[in-house]
Amino acid sequence: MKRTTIFVPEPLERDLQLYARREQKPVASVVREALAEYLASRRPASVLPSFTGIAQSGRSDIAARHEELLWSDPHGEGPRPPNAARVRRRSAPRKPRR
Repeated sequence: MKRTTIFVPEPLERDLQLYARREQKPVASVVREALAEYLASRRPASVLPSFTGIAQSGRSDIAARHEELLWSDPHGEGPRPPNAARVRRRSAPRKPRR
C-alpha cells in the first residue's frame, strides 16, 4: 500500500470523520472504499474482463474465423445460425385451429 496526502475542504473532512466514527472504521478505510467505488462507477463499459487474452490456444486463425467458431455446434454438426435451436423446436407439426 502506498501513502498519499489529499486536501479536502473542512466541512467535507468533518463529514468524513463523522461517517467513519458512525461506521466504526478508520478514515483511511472509508476513503479507500469511496475512491474504489468512484473509480469503478466511471470505468468505461467496454473494458474487457481481466482474464481476457491470458491463454494461448496455439491457433492463429481465431480472429478470422470468430463467427464460425462462435456459432458452431459443439457436437460437430458444423456452423449454425444463432436462432437454429429455436427453429428446430418450432418445426414440430402444429395442431390445426378450429
